[in-house]
Amino acid sequence: MADKNNHLVIMAGGVGSRFWPMSTPEKPKQFIDVLGCGKTLLQLTVERFEGICPPENIWIVTSEAYARIVQEQLPNISHENILKEPCRRNTAPCIAYVSWRIKVKNPHANIVVSPSDHIVMNVKEFQRVVSSALAFTDETDAIVTLGMKPTRPETGYGYIQADLTASSARNKEIFRVDSFKEKPDLATAEKYLKKNNYYWNAGIFVWNVNTIVNALRVYQPVMSDIFESLQPYYGTPEEQQKIDEQFPLCENISVDYAILEKAEEIFVFPASFGWSDLGTWGSLQENSKRDVYGNACIGPDVRTIETRNCMIHTRGLKKVVVQGLDGYIVAENDGTLLICKLAEEQRIKLFSEYDAEITRV
Repeated sequence: MADKNNHLVIMAGGVGSRFWPMSTPEKPKQFIDVLGCGKTLLQLTVERFEGICPPENIWIVTSEAYARIVQEQLPNISHENILKEPCRRNTAPCIAYVSWRIKVKNPHANIVVSPSDHIVMNVKEFQRVVSSALAFTDETDAIVTLGMKPTRPETGYGYIQADLTASSARNKEIFRVDSFKEKPDLATAEKYLKKNNYYWNAGIFVWNVNTIVNALRVYQPVMSDIFESLQPYYGTPEEQQKIDEQFPLCENISVDYAILEKAEEIFVFPASFGWSDLGTWGSLQENSKRDVYGNACIGPDVRTIETRNCMIHTRGLKKVVVQGLDGYIVAENDGTLLICKLAEEQRIKLFSEYDAEITRV
């Protein structure tokens, strides 16, 4: 049975366009069945916390534009637990808002914060790690971040450097953080991979509500004052109006810069449970079932002939036949078809920004 003091915060306000044309600003990837399994990434995120946090303690922080989609995809979540940001201000204001909101409801809450658009292959191990981290923060004033054991010299992730000389006395799997590292170049990533104390920063955090609130008071006093002053309005009909007025005053800053790189009691829980942030079509290919020729095909009827190493996502079409391609993305959504080299998928962002104005070259 889930601990009644455990709360889950899912950040679901992202507007990423790297999965265009499948994802759009109106419906980003967290609200799409990327894996072709019948569930969106947001729904899968909630599902993997089953047994850890009771449904009434699940909070979704999103934008006004996506609130309806969230409610449709998560009908069992109370509308009062869907917090709407009036504008984008990065992760620190998002976390500050929901932390004070939770504190008013439960001053003893333990909180796990998760992105809404990542995948986890080994859910059982994920649940074990998160439960262990929550037990640790329940007994300490520590901030814990999950560190993924790297499997390749990845340049798209930030890294956590851990001090592995001694584990925490309360949990032998948890270690102090030496430093956080920005996304590296390839040579630096290769150096990190050769060492055993560098981990991918998954952006999953665990802490007690009093720990994070106190950290915000110390390291972000201006932001802290904003949300602390709104305590009388949380859970009332006036809450949204006050948030709409005050939230835009917050600095646009990530929780990494605002808190994690400044606080002293920062720990990392090294883990391995098949994690990916699914940031690219290439990462989706790597995390999907592939045929003997390296093709990952998601769609009702996809046939490949003399085709290798392709990512094909065509769920909206009855039948698709691809011949003679090697290392390509073939993706369709709502009448738009993309055929692009996997090695050049960084150019997709240019297509997505003005998809109505794409011209053939």
